[in-house]
Amino acid sequence: MLLLGVGNLLLSDDGAGVHVIRSLEALQRRGALPQSVRLYDGGTIGLSLLAQLQETDAFVAVDAMQMGAEPGTVRTFRGVEMDRQLGGTKRSAHEVALSDLIGAAHLSGCAPERRALVAIQPASTEWGLSPTEAVSAAIPVACQSVISIIEDWAHDSR
Repeated sequence: MLLLGVGNLLLSDDGAGVHVIRSLEALQRRGALPQSVRLYDGGTIGLSLLAQLQETDAFVAVDAMQMGAEPGTVRTFRGVEMDRQLGGTKRSAHEVALSDLIGAAHLSGCAPERRALVAIQPASTEWGLSPTEAVSAAIPVACQSVISIIEDWAHDSR
């Protein structure tokens, strides 16, 4: 399973996905996540990550995403829901790139059947090295959403 955090750490809440991956890395070091889970800081992402998708049967992306919700809102989209969410209006370069990555995975036949997007509504994507209070508070919630997906998929595999 691949967990991919996406975002630009120089743009405040835009780096939310990377912050979540870093928190999950700390949990994995403490044994709270299976070692078989691969955590990857995708930064501002690119099609070069297609090789990562070709090597996995399950994929979770975490990203800041404009959803028209209150700042700090966390939503999970699975399977075709993820594809539909990424197919909507793009507001950041990595939303476009993540959509392109999933599209390329479908075209090449390597899109994992088990795929999900954990999205966090940003408050600000202006220059800043730290997330806003609302998004900082959402990071543990997003981590728990990712852990729930991992547990669900592990249960489905049994």
